[in-house]
Amino acid sequence: MSDLPIPLPIHAVLPDLLSALRTGSNAVLVAPPGAGKTTAVAPALLNEPWCEGQVLLLSPRRLAARAAAERIAEMMGEQPGGTVGYATRMDSKLSARTRLLVLTEGIFVRRIQDDPELTGVSAVLFDEVHERSLDSDFGLALALDAQEALRPDLRIVPMSATLDGARFASLLNGAPVIESEGRIQPLELRHIGRAAEKKIEDEMATAIRRALSEEADGDLLAFLPGVREIERTAERIEGGAIEVHMLHGSLDPGAQRAAIRPLRSGARKVILATSIAETSLTIDGVRIVVDSGLARRPRYDRAAGVTRLVTERASQASATQRAGRAARQRPGVAYRLWEAAASAGMPPFDPPEILESDLSNLLLDCALWGVSDPGALRWLDVPPAAAVEEARKRLTVLEALDGDGRITAHGKALAKLPLSPRIAHMLVRAGEMGMAEVAADVAVLLGERGIGGQDTDLTLRRQRWQRESGKRADAARGLAKRWAKLLSPLPIREGLGVGGSAGGSLRSPPTPTPPLKGRGYSDHAVGIALALAFPDRIAKRRSADGADWTSVGGRGFRLDPLSPLAREEWLAVGEVQGSAAGARILSAAPIDEADVIALFGARIATTRTVKFRPANGGIEALRERRLGAVRLSSGSDDRPDPDAVVAALVDGVRQGGLDLLPWSEAAQSLRMRGAFAGLEALSDAALIETLDEWLPSLLTVKRRLSDIDRSQLSGILEGLIGWDGKSQLDRLAPPDFRSPAGSNHAIDYAAEGGPRVELRVQALFGLATHPTVGSERIPLVLSLTSPAGRPIQTTRDLPGFWAGNWRDVAKEMRGRYPRHPWPDDPAGASATLRTKNADARGHGARKS
Repeated sequence: MSDLPIPLPIHAVLPDLLSALRTGSNAVLVAPPGAGKTTAVAPALLNEPWCEGQVLLLSPRRLAARAAAERIAEMMGEQPGGTVGYATRMDSKLSARTRLLVLTEGIFVRRIQDDPELTGVSAVLFDEVHERSLDSDFGLALALDAQEALRPDLRIVPMSATLDGARFASLLNGAPVIESEGRIQPLELRHIGRAAEKKIEDEMATAIRRALSEEADGDLLAFLPGVREIERTAERIEGGAIEVHMLHGSLDPGAQRAAIRPLRSGARKVILATSIAETSLTIDGVRIVVDSGLARRPRYDRAAGVTRLVTERASQASATQRAGRAARQRPGVAYRLWEAAASAGMPPFDPPEILESDLSNLLLDCALWGVSDPGALRWLDVPPAAAVEEARKRLTVLEALDGDGRITAHGKALAKLPLSPRIAHMLVRAGEMGMAEVAADVAVLLGERGIGGQDTDLTLRRQRWQRESGKRADAARGLAKRWAKLLSPLPIREGLGVGGSAGGSLRSPPTPTPPLKGRGYSDHAVGIALALAFPDRIAKRRSADGADWTSVGGRGFRLDPLSPLAREEWLAVGEVQGSAAGARILSAAPIDEADVIALFGARIATTRTVKFRPANGGIEALRERRLGAVRLSSGSDDRPDPDAVVAALVDGVRQGGLDLLPWSEAAQSLRMRGAFAGLEALSDAALIETLDEWLPSLLTVKRRLSDIDRSQLSGILEGLIGWDGKSQLDRLAPPDFRSPAGSNHAIDYAAEGGPRVELRVQALFGLATHPTVGSERIPLVLSLTSPAGRPIQTTRDLPGFWAGNWRDVAKEMRGRYPRHPWPDDPAGASATLRTKNADARGHGARKS
């Protein structure tokens, strides 16, 4: 190995690091950006006496991995693929001679899963561990577990650009922490702000032009949140004496290399990049940075069950990393599109992915490792219990885990594929259906943005991709072929159906469903593959313009009505973005209803619903066929379930109130007497609360509330209060008032002013006290009438009436009804409802 031509700050601490690794297995290296840890540490280990095998250098990004390998190989006077190689998902260069292999964290996880002993590996270096990606945290946990159980000689070195070394040292059982100084170059920060109401690409273009005019030399690196903003900014600044390059993960390797290599033409270079250029990458010639202060990051929406890209303010740590790109090689300047005071309001760090990601992959990989509980491994931050449980449920319905959380044979097949469980499941099931190549293409399209264009319709993107030329398209096709070949050759199973619960189960039904039209799955092959991966996102159009869709999982989706897909009746949806109530469809493909039924026939449920109709007091019975939340068909149900009818009628009364029932006069009287007497069992609240106990028996074979036998309601109420309650009611609120004349008169407990009795005044003769009811002896309202039933007086004080107004009333009544008695002293007279002559005859008959 040749010496490095330019001493780097890391060289000052390399002896300490090498010494620590000669006496122990672990060390933690803290080195600021520009110190040289990425390119200097791994080569320095190759000649150590304990290092007989490979050194693995893990990088968080494909671009950084490839660039690091190329830079190290160049410094050693070689080409990548010799002593130094690299391995990423879509590009690799290595050979049997490769001793230093730079690889992405995800590739390392697959390698250690396949070979827990890491045969032929002497050391694993985790670069940029402060970024706390999920693969980095998990890869470190597996490496530590393997070191403890199988490989005590394995060297593990986390390398961080931040002062988080103490936590990593504790995780590694007190490993020594070696700290390096950074290469300090002067860096000027210029906070120029921006107009919030203007588009970020317009503000960035203005800032870039200003920076180029104020700084006479040096290339410029600009950070924007995403590809769309990069492309729009490029349109605004192209031309003149600058050469514009874009740098993001969707570009092919050749375009990425061109962006980071110095120009030979002498022109100034402007690189428009995403956060991909924040760390692990030195771009020669750059001494100017323009930072939008924005980042687009994946955020898992647990309520919606999707990972979505969110544009948000960059963290303080990211802003520091970005600015540092300008001073890696010489003095630099960073233009920031925010005010200096606003820096304090930016989040200090990006949260670790393990705390806010979908953990399905992690849990499946843990199960493959033989650990059903991720907490058994060593983590800087333990995976949240709620996220683990959610992932366990998802993997269980995918049949990847059994009821005890152990990995199944199907789960092992999924885990072997370098894909998320959903996508891996799609590949395996599609392979069983003879669609492995289609499914592999869909997997690549979902994972690699920009291939085949940006169209929402994945079928069209796949067709364009098949005609595309170029290294990136070729590499993607090679990747798809490799994934398809990973599946064991399986015979086509005609009519393979997939069923299960609405939560996304993909269980095969006990009997095969009809074949998918016998057409070899060609018409809507992409849609069928998507449906296998995302059965809960199969969607049916619900608006005429195709803007609104209902998904099997119950979520509402939105689609641009101008999209050709808006004319379809059914879509298999792959990617969505936005709120759970109306997420925007990012990728989808058409699918027929017949295909949906053939695939998921076991999940289709026939439901019979009965709803109460307040307008007529009856029910509406419907019969529906549903796939999850999507209604396939509906119609009237002529033979509804009797129990459902009763339940609907009862619920109708519960919601609409007791007045919906056809109460008889006797039952109404009983309820009013109960209210007056304070009998709780007959209160409206109590009757509603006990509705399920007394009403269903009246509704047998009934379709309307009006069909209830009115005469039974009073008996039901009496049954609710029992004998003791009936006795209490009769005592406190008797139904009738018995007059001194022996006549019975109904008491109206609902009358305004209190309980009221209407009767002829002669029936009260001889009564010197006013009649009362209730425990508080409330006076009855006496509505007194003439012998003809005409009202003559209303009173709550009968003795007062006898002593007062009676004289005038009696004088008038003698003139109108001379045949009836009108005594001067009614309190001392005999009550009677007969005329004077009839009374005399009755008296004489009694004497004889």
